[in-house]
Amino acid sequence: MTGSEESPSFRLAYVPGVTPAKWVKIWNERLPDVPLTLVQVPATEAPEVLRAGEADAGIVRLPVDRTFFSAIPLYTETSVVVVPKDHLITAADEVTLADLADEVLFHPLDDVFDWDAPPGEAAFERPVTTPDAIELVAANVGLLVVPQSLARLYHRRDLTYRPVVDAPQSSVALSWPEEATTDLVEDFIGIVRGRTVNSTRGRTAAKPAADDKGRRSDRGGTRQTPAGKSQGRSSTRSSAKPGSRTGGGKPAKRGKPRRRS
Repeated sequence: MTGSEESPSFRLAYVPGVTPAKWVKIWNERLPDVPLTLVQVPATEAPEVLRAGEADAGIVRLPVDRTFFSAIPLYTETSVVVVPKDHLITAADEVTLADLADEVLFHPLDDVFDWDAPPGEAAFERPVTTPDAIELVAANVGLLVVPQSLARLYHRRDLTYRPVVDAPQSSVALSWPEEATTDLVEDFIGIVRGRTVNSTRGRTAAKPAADDKGRRSDRGGTRQTPAGKSQGRSSTRSSAKPGSRTGGGKPAKRGKPRRRS
């Protein structure tokens, strides 16, 4: 490699709430010579980071612009409402949007849900970020509906959450610019899809050498026996057993020996 060539590397963007650790671990095991760099970005900025080439791929929240990006859905999250620990809602195991109709619900500017406005009473202003909205919930000003991973990410001891069974849900996907589908992107696709290192669809799957194919073909298949050996075993099976008679008649009886005078 010449001095002007850059060593291969892979940059993976990810949004808050996403935990790519398990995929990164597999990457490091399979491609130890290709460093993977994690780039955390706000959910609203992830598309522009990928468009600008500041990351090779990203684990983002849907929807994405399908005219520019490819995307592989990974999972869909449970939606929860974040409330103070002493709130009446904590008496239930789960709630509906109707149960929140009389509550003030925050709608931060970085809200990941695709709705015009949350149900319930509108807040006096829209918080800039989800962490800002969490602070207002802790101050008993209102409540917040978020994906469960964000409720865990911004956990506070004075707050808890309950599932909202009929709320919008957020789906997470692996996404990248369609025209920038590199070999390393294909490698990461194989990892998130659970392909093994020897998968026929994986780019790094080893191909058997020609002499290996020959050796395997010698070992495999139906084994043929040389004609001479086959005939020898056949004639042995058809030969008479020791002591047996091959004639069609009964054997003659032997008389008693005559006594000498």
